[in-house]
Amino acid sequence: MNSPTLEPLLPEALRFLQDLVSTNSYTLNAAGVDANAARIIEQFAPFGFTARQVPCAEPGTGSHLVLDSGGEGPVVACVSHLDTVFTPEEEAANAFHWQPEGGRIYGPGTYDIKGGTVALWLLLRALAEHAPEALRSVRWVLIWNAAEEILTPSFEAFARSLLPAEVGAYLVFEGDSGPAGSAEYRILRARKGRGIFTVKVAGRGAHAGSKYREGANAIAQLCQLVESAVGLTDLDEEVTVNVGTIRGGSVVNRVPHEAEASFEVRTYDTEPYEAVREAFLAMEGEGEVAAVSDGFPCTISVEVKGEIPAWARNERTEWLAGFWQEAARETGTSFALTERGGLSDGNWFWREWPVLDGLGPRGGNAHASERSADGSKEPEFVDATSFIPKTVLNFHAVRALVEALRTKR
Repeated sequence: MNSPTLEPLLPEALRFLQDLVSTNSYTLNAAGVDANAARIIEQFAPFGFTARQVPCAEPGTGSHLVLDSGGEGPVVACVSHLDTVFTPEEEAANAFHWQPEGGRIYGPGTYDIKGGTVALWLLLRALAEHAPEALRSVRWVLIWNAAEEILTPSFEAFARSLLPAEVGAYLVFEGDSGPAGSAEYRILRARKGRGIFTVKVAGRGAHAGSKYREGANAIAQLCQLVESAVGLTDLDEEVTVNVGTIRGGSVVNRVPHEAEASFEVRTYDTEPYEAVREAFLAMEGEGEVAAVSDGFPCTISVEVKGEIPAWARNERTEWLAGFWQEAARETGTSFALTERGGLSDGNWFWREWPVLDGLGPRGGNAHASERSADGSKEPEFVDATSFIPKTVLNFHAVRALVEALRTKR
C-alpha cells in the first residue's frame, strides 16, 4: 500500500501543539480553555467546518467546541478535550512547560490530550491532500469536551444533542497506549467503567474517659466497612475497589459520632460491577459496633455518587478496529488492540455506536508535572516521532472506513 508523505506537515503540527501547551487550560481556568478553543478554530479553519461554542454545564468551566462539516453523508464523530489537570500554580511551581528533549516533548497536555487534537488535525490534513473524496463524502462532527478531566456526566447529553441516532464511527483521540520507545502502535477497544460510593456512619458521641461505655464509635464501625469493601477487589478479574478519602471524629477525648469514606470501583464488565454495587448497598442499616451500656448501634448509609458505564469488548468496536488492523497489515506497522483502566468519552456511547479510542500520539506520564534530579519522576511527555506513523495508520484506516460507510449507506 502506498502511503502519503506526511513529514512536511510535522513542523506546523508541532507549532500548533506548542501554542496549545503554552496556554494553561486547567478545567476551572475557563479563560484558558476558551483560548485553546480559539486557537483550534483558527488551525482547523481551512477545512471550512462551521464552528460553535456551547457553555459547559459544570460551574466555573469553559465552553465545549464543535466543528461540523455539515452535509447528508454518514456521520464520523471525532472527540478530543480542551482541559488539562494542571493549575497555573502547579505549572509554575514545577517549571512545567514546553520542553523538547530529543524525540520527546514535555509539557502540560502534550500527551493528554492536546497531542490528540494535533493528531486529529494531521489526519484531516492528510485526507484533504491525499484523499479529498473521503473528506467530502461523510459528515464530520468534531467535538472538544471542555471538562473531560472531571468526567462531567453532562457531556453525554451534550454530545447526543449534536449527533443523529445513527453514527458511523465515534473516534476518540486519547493518546496511544504503546510503551515509549516501542515501534508498536496500540488502539483501545475497551475501558473500565467507574462507580463512586460514599459510606456514612452515624454513631453516638460520648466522653472517651468517663462515659466510654455509652459511646458508639463511628470510626471503629467505618474501619470494619473499609476492610470489607476493599476486600471486594479481585485483581484476577480486573475488579478494583479503592478507598480514596476518609473522615471522622473531632478530638481524641470523644467517642466519634460520625465518620465517612468515599470509594471508587472500576471494572471492565457490567456483571462484576453490579455484584460490587449490591455489596455496597447491602452495607446499609445497623452496624456491628454498638454502645456497651445499652446496645445503641451505629447506623450505616450508602450513596451512589456517580457512575460511568464500563466499555466492554463488543462487536461494533471490533468491526471498527478491523480497519486499523488491516491498515497495519498493509503498511507493515506493528499494531495491537488493547484495553485501559482509565475512562474516556468513549465509555458513554459504545452500546449504540462503533467506538474506538487511542488514536492520538504515543507518550507517557499523563497527569504528572514533577521531575526529580535522579530521574525517578518525570513529567508528562509526548513522543514527537510518533505523530507521523500514527497519522499514516489513521489515514489508511479512516479512508477505508469512509468507503465502507458510503457503501453501507
